[in-house]
Amino acid sequence: MTAHLLDATLFFSPTSGGVRRYLLTKHEWLRRRPGLRHTLVVPGAQDAQRGDGVVEFRSPMAVAGYRCPLRLAALRELLCSLRPDLLEAADPYQVGWQVARSAAVLDVPAVAFCHSDLISLTQNRVGRCAAATAAGYLRRLYQNFALVLAPSRVVADRLRDAGIEHVRVLPLGVDAGLFSPTRRDEGLRRRLGLKDATRLLVFAGRLAPEKNLPHLFEMIDRLGDPYHLVVIGGERTRRISPRTTLLRYEPEPTAVAGTLAAADVLVHAGTQETFGLIALEAMACGVPVVCYEGGALAEIVSPSVGALAASGRPSSLADAVVDLFSRDPRRCGAAARERVLEHYSWDAVFTRQLRLYGSLLGRRLAGASPAWSTVRVRP
Repeated sequence: MTAHLLDATLFFSPTSGGVRRYLLTKHEWLRRRPGLRHTLVVPGAQDAQRGDGVVEFRSPMAVAGYRCPLRLAALRELLCSLRPDLLEAADPYQVGWQVARSAAVLDVPAVAFCHSDLISLTQNRVGRCAAATAAGYLRRLYQNFALVLAPSRVVADRLRDAGIEHVRVLPLGVDAGLFSPTRRDEGLRRRLGLKDATRLLVFAGRLAPEKNLPHLFEMIDRLGDPYHLVVIGGERTRRISPRTTLLRYEPEPTAVAGTLAAADVLVHAGTQETFGLIALEAMACGVPVVCYEGGALAEIVSPSVGALAASGRPSSLADAVVDLFSRDPRRCGAAARERVLEHYSWDAVFTRQLRLYGSLLGRRLAGASPAWSTVRVRP
């Protein structure tokens, strides 16, 4: 008996990062499993049902390349017409509400994947009172879901502190064949006009305020020669300082993998990450990671695979980079890839997810481990 699974999200733009990669990778993985059917519903410029199982729902452009659906009744009608056996929402906004309401109409389970830490973002930008309002909002939304997934313990604990108990941690994964040391771009240093002995640091991601890019720029100025920083994610490639090169946003994962694998260290200055997929991708490329201690990134990075900066100051990042180079970054990079291969393959992630889905549907799904029945989901 074929099981029809459906994912819907607002977080799907040409330049979006982790959520989009998760959904597209999941879509392809599920489509290769017999006995499973998967549909991905995302905002688009017009209504369109593509032959590859991706359905676009006409939504006007909002901000940063994202589209926001306004025809909510029509969206619910679309979701119900697809008749899935289980729905998953990848955002806590209007799409999330429509997924929950559609699941109620169909009388099927709804799962929410909490990719963003709305409570912390609200507190940092508005204040503690607003964070309490955000926590109450999430309680009201997530009470309509049978299960809430979180990509890290940090996010799961935040949700539980807000009174949301039916939470399970499901880390994201990485394609270790695509993100691999073998992808190394041997010509990168030459094209950037750098010496072979340059200690090349890299960061890739949206150039958003929460990424704390000024920390990276101050860090590289403190380090001086022979360090150079490459940031992937700009509108165009340019040298923005003697020690920093901004590369254009790269939609092609193989190109990103090539740049990551060519670097010596990935440095991440974010303190509000809910997971940190780019850190995992760098580790898969055999590249160690430097980040601030605390938060979700520290769940991935340990001294054996990188270095943790002791505080939220650029000087601490610089000290951590120097410390890492004193400990042989190649050895740390090899350990980082081993950790990815052991714990963070997409096969392991999606197999575990199917076990959780099976516990909600009351049957084992194709592609899930026979141990699916040992999974327990709190009501």
